[in-house]
Amino acid sequence: MKSVQIGLTLPQGWLDEFPTNNPHEQFLFSKNVALTAEKLGFDAGYVYDHFIPHPSDNHTETFFEAYTLLSAISSITSKLRIGQVVTCNSYRHPSLLAKMTSTLDAISNGRLEFGIGAGWFEYEYNSYGYKFDDPVTRIEQLDESLIIIKKMWQNQKSSFTGKHYSIKNAICNPKPMQKPHPTIMVGGAGKKLMKVAAKHATRYNHPFGTPNILEEKIKLLKENCKLIKRNHEEIENSVLLRVLVGKDNDDVKDIISKLKKKNESIAEFIIRSKDSIALGTPDEVNEHLQQYLKIGINYFIVNFIGLSKSLEMLSLFSKKVRPSLK
Repeated sequence: MKSVQIGLTLPQGWLDEFPTNNPHEQFLFSKNVALTAEKLGFDAGYVYDHFIPHPSDNHTETFFEAYTLLSAISSITSKLRIGQVVTCNSYRHPSLLAKMTSTLDAISNGRLEFGIGAGWFEYEYNSYGYKFDDPVTRIEQLDESLIIIKKMWQNQKSSFTGKHYSIKNAICNPKPMQKPHPTIMVGGAGKKLMKVAAKHATRYNHPFGTPNILEEKIKLLKENCKLIKRNHEEIENSVLLRVLVGKDNDDVKDIISKLKKKNESIAEFIIRSKDSIALGTPDEVNEHLQQYLKIGINYFIVNFIGLSKSLEMLSLFSKKVRPSLK
């Protein structure tokens, strides 16, 4: 069985992630997290592919664009792999994505983890002037995109005529450093998306799902692989998961006190978060993550909650939680 790998999301602005309001200092914080994660042995750093923070009524806070941030991070790290969780297919033509990702793989010397999904954030689509097609159309577009991207990664010239996208004698140089191509991580939760994952993915990622939900998705992925006569073991199973870990119960409560809503008690925060955050001491977080290992998850992408309040969380997770994930 392949060893368990741990990636983390880098501070970007999706939630309350920065200790300062100065944009350049915010980037320096992201840079520091990436360098610290690399020193601690985290396998990869990921960013969200969005344009505005969450929730969508947050109109004043910073949110760094995904590929620009990754390019900067790739140039100051040497071992940390870099990826997206996940690229919104609708925001860039697949030929451009092929070019961007092959360039990023060259800049990083073969460290790209290419995450991609069909897109979901309707408010963001409308805000930025992108057409928000129905789910079936977006899944069809994702399938065609991956066909084009893989062609352009590997062929001298590539042509394709589809329902949604077309290219003619498209040239993409440099080619990715990784052969035959970088990891393709298809992310999302819909049933129709699983057909695309079975066809194209080398890794499947589910965002914030419980072990029971992930078990159902893995079963569905296996069924779709069987239909196209593909060995499902060629596809890694991964989960994007929020984590809040403290040295002890008092430390956990102290971190929560800085994160909770003004009129919310610590106990209320814990109750509200129990199904969406792996929360607690190292032993408690480990117990939560073990449930995923039992159903075949071997890749975790950790979105640390409260990192701006406690950077020590990275070291604590690396030294006290990760050694138990086998």
